[in-house]
Amino acid sequence: MAIELDDVDIQLLTALQEDADRTNVQLARLAGLSPAATLHRVRRLKESGVIRIISAQLDPVAAGFPLQVYITAALARHDPRSSRAFDNQIRALPQIIAADNVAGETDYLLTAVARDVADLQTVLASLATRGGSRLVTYLRLAEVKPPSRLPLAPSAPARRQPRNRGLGETS
Repeated sequence: MAIELDDVDIQLLTALQEDADRTNVQLARLAGLSPAATLHRVRRLKESGVIRIISAQLDPVAAGFPLQVYITAALARHDPRSSRAFDNQIRALPQIIAADNVAGETDYLLTAVARDVADLQTVLASLATRGGSRLVTYLRLAEVKPPSRLPLAPSAPARRQPRNRGLGETS
């Protein structure tokens, strides 16, 4: 469930999305709050789940992973045990850096990195042995739009519903 975000929350979240390495003092200056009030706000945003994690965004090529691929995977079986085994395998493979269970022609959309083709083959073989029946790999050629910030806006205040006027009521 979404929490209500005010203008200060939006400022803090936008600043953290731009650069999560900002200090509390820098955030306080941006938001026009004291450092203590800023720390309280950020903690509340973390505890509410709005901020899941603050992390560094790495360049895969610079870190030694020149192959970046998307993999669509369909399961051979769709029972809970098979799904759980496949999910566990996805989580166990460090080369899979993002994974989503999706609806449509395929069951999963995975993002993977590899040091070379042999590394990628190991990942694909591992997925196939855990129930992936149709694995389609798409080589990522270039980043068109990097992961972007959420388009945050203050939460709209709850609107009051007009009362229905029955017959015989007057204003």
